[in-house]
Amino acid sequence: MSDVLLKGKKILITGLTGQVGNPVAMAFTKDNDVWGLARFGNIDVKKKLEGNGITCVTFDLADPDFKDVPNDFDYVLNFAVSFDPNFDNTITTIVEGLGMLMSHCRNAKAFFHCSTTGVYQFKGHEPLKETDPLGDNHRVMMPAYSICKIAAEGMARFAAKQWNIPTIIARLNVPYGNNGGWPYIHLEMILQDQPIVVHTDKPSLYNPIHEDDIIGTIPKLLGAASVPATIVNWAGKEQVSVEDWSNYIGELVGKKVEFTYTDQTLESVVADTTKMEDLVGKTKTDWRECMKRLVKKWHPEIELNG
Repeated sequence: MSDVLLKGKKILITGLTGQVGNPVAMAFTKDNDVWGLARFGNIDVKKKLEGNGITCVTFDLADPDFKDVPNDFDYVLNFAVSFDPNFDNTITTIVEGLGMLMSHCRNAKAFFHCSTTGVYQFKGHEPLKETDPLGDNHRVMMPAYSICKIAAEGMARFAAKQWNIPTIIARLNVPYGNNGGWPYIHLEMILQDQPIVVHTDKPSLYNPIHEDDIIGTIPKLLGAASVPATIVNWAGKEQVSVEDWSNYIGELVGKKVEFTYTDQTLESVVADTTKMEDLVGKTKTDWRECMKRLVKKWHPEIELNG
């Protein structure tokens, strides 16, 4: 098993207007023929992507029409996501749509499906392995999210076997970076003196993964794609709590952070990264340095402490 050389390849990316898909598409378009599928509700976003050399096709996974989508891609990266609370709508989009996408792209050398560590049953502060029980993790905030993500994994597993598509299912844990993410939301709340909501079973631990590490690990993860599909946690090497990163952001911008504790929010989701590190190695970034970069990107007018 070795990492894939993403140079001179034809790559299809879904969800490239999103927080994760966008920096990935921008990174890989430098050396590859990148195509992107999205609804493109914002025409300016589409023009910007096209200006960077990406071939954009207006497309809706809820009602897929492949007439303008070739089927000769080397690699397909699926970052499509839905936060719609309606189960039927979400299943149509991210489960049925995924199946039709994999059928259309069945000749790909590998298919990358971005899932989430939000598919796991809560386990307190204990790290979650890929073999641990699944559960309705995000129900308290997003009613359809976790169950439909589990269903999408099932579709990806079926399609990998049905059409012999080497597939990797990567369960992502708290992505963040210059394109946003949960810590960015907390930054804006801190600047507005709003309390950060955290679970009563404190601290609220996660493995945030910076977009640099997301981009850097994709070639090796594609190299680990297989039939049956490979399933792996996709997470940072460091366990960091919402409390710690919020307090650090508060220190940087000179704000005292207040927390509101409730059981009506997400609990800790700590990822066991043993399998990931066997496949691709440890992530490389430092969370404090990356949080500082995030703050500088979004608020260059603030003179940071430290």
